[in-house]
Amino acid sequence: MPYPLYHIGPNAFVGLAFRRWIDPAVIILANVVVDLEVLFAPGFPEYHRHWHFHTFAGGTLVGAVFGVICWFCKPLFSWAMNILHISYRPRLWKMMLAGSLGVCLHVLVDSFYHWDVQPLWPFSNKNIFWKMLKHGSPDIGKQQVKLVCLVLFFAAIVLYIFAVRKFNRQKQSISKEKEK
Repeated sequence: MPYPLYHIGPNAFVGLAFRRWIDPAVIILANVVVDLEVLFAPGFPEYHRHWHFHTFAGGTLVGAVFGVICWFCKPLFSWAMNILHISYRPRLWKMMLAGSLGVCLHVLVDSFYHWDVQPLWPFSNKNIFWKMLKHGSPDIGKQQVKLVCLVLFFAAIVLYIFAVRKFNRQKQSISKEKEK
């Protein structure tokens, strides 16, 4: 899907809910980075082509590489997360896991929308998720996927509020300890 707004909900929710094990910044950015592949497709935007980065196998690899690239930018990520008031400890394995998971979540959502996504490549060229929507009305199925993404987006906002509250409490307790 060339509009990553629908992808932000699931990725932000997973990133914030599991931020102890997954880097929240990387998982959100990974779902946007994978769509760069679509921009370089022949005939874009008339012909929407998803290549091998829009697969679970290729996406896992691309996401892990993206996580390594992000590792070299960890001071920038730490600075940004401090501005967002989220406690942050960059780790290479967390960034690689977040990158891979972020791309795979993107592929999963895209699989419901685009017939040309091959999520199980190289094992199968079929898109089993696209076929799930064809049994009913495809428009209703797409609306349901959009609704789930929207609900996860608002759930991510709630998780963000809790993360900010925790960050502020930690800052206050550190300040009180310094005063003593």
